[in-house]
Amino acid sequence: MNDKEILKLGAIRDVCEKRIRREDAARVLSLSVRQVQRLVTRFRQYGAASVVHQRRGQSSSNRINHSVKLRCLALIREHYADFGPTLAHEKLTECHDIHVSVETLRQWMIADGFWVPHAKRKPRVYQPRYRRDCLGELIQIDGSHHDWFEGRSSKCCLLVYIDDATGRLMKLRFSETESAFDYMVATREYIDQHGKPTAFYSDRHAVFHVSKRDAQTDRLTQFGRVLQDLNIELICANSSQAKGRVERANKTLQDRLVKEMRLQGINTIEQANIWLPDFITDFNRRFAKPARYPKDMHRTVRESKDELDDIFAWQELRKLSKSLTFQYDKVMYLIDPTEQNQRLVNQTVKVLDRPDGTIAIQYAHRKLTFKVFDKLANVDQGQVVDNKRLGSVLKFAQAKQQEFDQQQKRSRSKKAPKRTAQQRALKQLEAINPVLMHPEQFKTSSKKP
Repeated sequence: MNDKEILKLGAIRDVCEKRIRREDAARVLSLSVRQVQRLVTRFRQYGAASVVHQRRGQSSSNRINHSVKLRCLALIREHYADFGPTLAHEKLTECHDIHVSVETLRQWMIADGFWVPHAKRKPRVYQPRYRRDCLGELIQIDGSHHDWFEGRSSKCCLLVYIDDATGRLMKLRFSETESAFDYMVATREYIDQHGKPTAFYSDRHAVFHVSKRDAQTDRLTQFGRVLQDLNIELICANSSQAKGRVERANKTLQDRLVKEMRLQGINTIEQANIWLPDFITDFNRRFAKPARYPKDMHRTVRESKDELDDIFAWQELRKLSKSLTFQYDKVMYLIDPTEQNQRLVNQTVKVLDRPDGTIAIQYAHRKLTFKVFDKLANVDQGQVVDNKRLGSVLKFAQAKQQEFDQQQKRSRSKKAPKRTAQQRALKQLEAINPVLMHPEQFKTSSKKP
């Protein structure tokens, strides 16, 4: 008996033994007085069994025929043994014209051992992985988003580079976002300081891994292309547990680094990036372990500075028009019409968008000189008139003015890279020497000293 039936049995027995009235029993059981009288009469005639529902133990009137159940399980055993309940239900409905609910089919499959509920599945065991043997053999990288300055500045991201063999912090850098440009800047500083490691080990962030479903497996992200050009392997982990060392390091940093910056009075990203080498030295002295073998697997950087500038750039291909122009990030670039460049009509050139904000255009191994017409900037009529391709520029300007009237706002292309790192680099350069940023605002004096 269930609890409700036990309560009913006790109330009816009390009525029969005249301990309570029928009205009181009706109020306790939420029944009418006449129904209580029927139960009393049945109890006196059949005893406690009269309280149990008369349909108990009998099959439901809308019960599915047992032969249908056997047919479903036979089809599943023969054709759909590794199918889930939902997919098996679709196939039984579409291919075999068997109509039962998904939940009914799930319970049949569970009872027959074809399906194990998620709640009853054994948790996956992640066994610890042995450390690598040498320094520089595997470098784990990750971005840790946190309120690092405890409200003194906006929330930001800390890019962490940690050696798998020793647990040493190899590089730390604060950035506003976790973008490709930020990783390019941090990785450039890493190889300048330590050399090129054998491999980087990361999660499946969009900076490292092409996550679109329709993407081909051989496609590379911009950061992946950078590492390929440097002959550095990029390995993406399948789960967060697989990169547990960098995860534990992030938790330690979110505790110790935050408190250290509070004590040091560091409140901005710029101040923190200058001070971080001191923190790295102290952290490694406390927590780093010796590698199993003393060999350093970092390789010497043999690329020149100019080659590294081209490698650590956002690279895209553009096709030149008949007038030797193309558009990139809503900006028109006009290649200088020299005799050599006039042969490049309808040819494909490579745009190098560097983290410091500079743009270079390359064809084969040759850099091309160019001029810029930015549709988002104010048009300088003097510069437009001096340009020999005035017609194409004016036609471009008219089209963009009509587009602006329709949109009522102007913004860079959403397909272009995020330029947070570029803007920060330009601000730092402007603070050092504003003449380099705005040379047109400064005129040389004609007075003799």
